[in-house]
Amino acid sequence: MTAQIKIIKYPARTEWEALQQRPALDVSALFGTAQAILDEVRTGGDAAVRRYEEQFDHVSLNRLEVIPEEIRAAGSLLPDDLKQAIRVAHGNISAFHAAQRFAGVKVETMPGVTCWQKAVPIEKVGLYVPGGTAPLFSTVLMLAVPARIAGCSEITLCTPPDRDGTVHAAILFSAQLAGVSRIFRIGGIQAIAAMTYGTESVPQVYKIFGPGNQYVMAAKQLVGMRDVATDMPAGPSEVAIIADETAHPAFIASDFLSQAEHGADSQSLLLTDSERLADAVAEEIERQLARLPRRELTVKSLANSRIIVMRDVDEMIAFSNLYAPEHLIIQTADTAYAGARVLNAGSVFLGAYSPESAGDYASGTNHTLPTNGYARAYSGVNLDSFIKKITFQEITKEGLAALGETVETMAAGERLEAHRNAVGIRLKGDKI
Repeated sequence: MTAQIKIIKYPARTEWEALQQRPALDVSALFGTAQAILDEVRTGGDAAVRRYEEQFDHVSLNRLEVIPEEIRAAGSLLPDDLKQAIRVAHGNISAFHAAQRFAGVKVETMPGVTCWQKAVPIEKVGLYVPGGTAPLFSTVLMLAVPARIAGCSEITLCTPPDRDGTVHAAILFSAQLAGVSRIFRIGGIQAIAAMTYGTESVPQVYKIFGPGNQYVMAAKQLVGMRDVATDMPAGPSEVAIIADETAHPAFIASDFLSQAEHGADSQSLLLTDSERLADAVAEEIERQLARLPRRELTVKSLANSRIIVMRDVDEMIAFSNLYAPEHLIIQTADTAYAGARVLNAGSVFLGAYSPESAGDYASGTNHTLPTNGYARAYSGVNLDSFIKKITFQEITKEGLAALGETVETMAAGERLEAHRNAVGIRLKGDKI
């Protein structure tokens, strides 16, 4: 089984748009199915959730919530080295996100007119964490840690159970460590519905975070239009790598493949100004691919991937800024030069010893990132994702006297007489 990586050399700018096409993920065809399940859970509550758990996760559940005894027992089911790795990752993620705390500053915009912002946590948040054969316990940390640091009072987590009705021990251990309030063994559309509308068991939340399959994405899009806030649009995962002749082919190939093994619709791009590196990386991909247990899946992803030889680093950066990758790895002789010119990317990895997998798990940055070009306008999940900012203003009598004419003139210009009067009546004072 071979990868057959495409190598494109020196494409004209008119070809860039075609080379930046991603694997299509149009979930609109699933809206009908998703809406029907959302509606049934909204009206049927726990009973509807249980029916869909039996249908989709093939498990009959007496209790939807994971009880404290199960959570406490999770640690004894995990090897010590994994628990220690989770603790280290938790510490790094906590340190990075705690440094993002907002410090509001009072600003006197003119004498007697003071304005400021107050950061307030979103009280109730819902986290969705996929389970199955690859339980994403790292995502528990990435979502729950900033939620706890932000001060969210209710952190609800939903994750699909195994066939025996249990939740993977690593998810439970990570959730307890990160400060999750309540955990439910619910997957798919029914989990999104339960957190959106609330059921007899599951509390309603104000914002939902987390990745999922195409059905989960369809459900999040639907509820996000009118019922609840969601984190960001999401599509297949992706990486772009900018590398020159100083880069190590084996390192580049390992990054290429680590992205490709996410799923059949993932995408990896290598941008380089070295034909020698392009050929060496293609050969190294074949060598490393032969040793991977998820070869079949990875080969499908590599069909969406390509190596593009460009003229120089400036052209590579220009291409990357248009592509706006979820992950951007830069391995060049001068990473500072390239890094300073990045305009659009979810998360950037500088240097030969900064693999994407470090950010996926434990360096401290968040791995919940904008895909499909949304990095042009969206940030990845961070502390602010779990916070809303409320503005305050306090105006003295003297301040309004100084500001009032400006407000009255603008209100009159917009023909909003009541707005104008709200200022004028105060300025008149005893003359009313």
